[in-house]
Amino acid sequence: MRERNEMILADLVQIRAEQKPDYDVLTFEHLSLDGGSTPDEVRTYAELVTNGNRLAAALAVRGMERGNRFALMMRNHPEFVETMIAASITGCVFVPIDPRTKGDKLAYMLRNAGCRGVVCGDYALREVLSAQRENPELEWIVALESGEGNDALPLSEASGVDSLAEVLAKPAPTMDVQLEGPNDPLQIIYTSGTTGDPKGVVFPNARFGAFAMVGLIAGYQPDDRPYTGLSLTHGNAQAVTLAPSLAMDLRGVFSRKFTKSKLWDVCRAHGCTTFSLLGGMATAIYSEPGKPDDSDNPVRRVMSAGMPAAIWESFAERFQVEVFEWYGAVEGGLAFNPVGQGPMGSFGKPGPGLEMKVLDENDAECPAFVQGEICSRPTDGSDASVEYHENPSASQKKTRGGWLRSGDIGHTDEGGWFFFDYRKGGGIRHNGDFVNVSFVEKAIAEVPSVTDVFIYGVEAASGAPGEKDVVAAIVPTDATRFSPAVVFEACREALESNFVPSYLQVVDEIPKTASEKPQERFLLAGFSPDAENVFTERP
Repeated sequence: MRERNEMILADLVQIRAEQKPDYDVLTFEHLSLDGGSTPDEVRTYAELVTNGNRLAAALAVRGMERGNRFALMMRNHPEFVETMIAASITGCVFVPIDPRTKGDKLAYMLRNAGCRGVVCGDYALREVLSAQRENPELEWIVALESGEGNDALPLSEASGVDSLAEVLAKPAPTMDVQLEGPNDPLQIIYTSGTTGDPKGVVFPNARFGAFAMVGLIAGYQPDDRPYTGLSLTHGNAQAVTLAPSLAMDLRGVFSRKFTKSKLWDVCRAHGCTTFSLLGGMATAIYSEPGKPDDSDNPVRRVMSAGMPAAIWESFAERFQVEVFEWYGAVEGGLAFNPVGQGPMGSFGKPGPGLEMKVLDENDAECPAFVQGEICSRPTDGSDASVEYHENPSASQKKTRGGWLRSGDIGHTDEGGWFFFDYRKGGGIRHNGDFVNVSFVEKAIAEVPSVTDVFIYGVEAASGAPGEKDVVAAIVPTDATRFSPAVVFEACREALESNFVPSYLQVVDEIPKTASEKPQERFLLAGFSPDAENVFTERP
């Protein structure tokens, strides 16, 4: 008989269900969704096991076998986690896809992963049906009827689509876990594909199990209540919130999606003591107008991946929180800066069992304060490994010479603390200086008429090789009363001249990925120096 292993998701929840069947381990809150007019969706360990088993039976009925793949396109619903559990039970591999994904990109990911079916929200159903016409191997679709948003397609109008609610309403006999072991794949997470077609990173069950270690590294306490609005289709939400909650009995709280305006209300309502941030989110939260009760919240620690150094101290003081900075990527590599140990702005030092260096083009280690690529490998002498789905050449390139090549440019200080500088190929050099975008974003975020900002570069009007002009994409609090002159004046007061934006690009929103990473390419596509929404500083 197979021994159960807590590194396997299906085993983990079954063991916890036997220990604490009625423990309300996951809450999917509705305050940020509809003002709390409908009850929160709560799941106990026992409910996760029951629903995961019913979904596993539904996969089996549809002919899904160990190793078969299906897509999971859903916002943060409890059914997302239950479908993950179903994949772990059956040995199938789920492919989490941002439910906003459309057109050719969606069709490519479904085709590249070899998905036989899709579990999705009704708001993604139109795009899934369209993609199915280009992917005849897509045999089945099961949809959650959420009714959330104008994009939701009623199932009555979708031929050949089964209701997820009906699947969950049918009792099913208990299924045995079909995995051979924790090294069997659980999911394929695709990279953002900013420089080409997205690549699918194959995650074994054991890696999700290892995510629970993030909670231990971060110092989660038994009475902590983690919160996230990041998408479960992204590794951060799984690693920082979901896995530690399930493994450590931490009563995690999830929003459908990130909400900067309701963030603190949700934390107060649910007693959340920690939440997760990615770089662009910190600036967006900091851009919100200050309130007298900003520091009146139960949060003690923010799990940050990319807190801009320029706002780090001000953010912590304004909201009275600790900042635990960490670094990682979907392919691997882990470092962290424990509260009060490393310098502000540093993402820390490598985690247990990992060696990290900043390397130049010849793989020589860069001295302190000299920029190079951030690379890592195991300390036991083995080579770093990454498995891109059906792309061995990309896997080999990513781990050339035994090092995991992050594609991030950074440096160390004299104490060996690591700092992220910019994404490879993404630095902004203006008039000979590399622009520290965090300082620019801080200066603009503090302007009361700005509610979100993102800095990027465009080809310099001067035509100088390697030079870029600085663009500040801005979401104003009130577009009808927005004054570019006020923003330029604030920049002149706070920044050195080369950091002052050449252009202000006023937009309704900054397009972002599921991990709240600004999507520069869409802003670039909409940018023109002569556009009505683009402003330059008056002489």
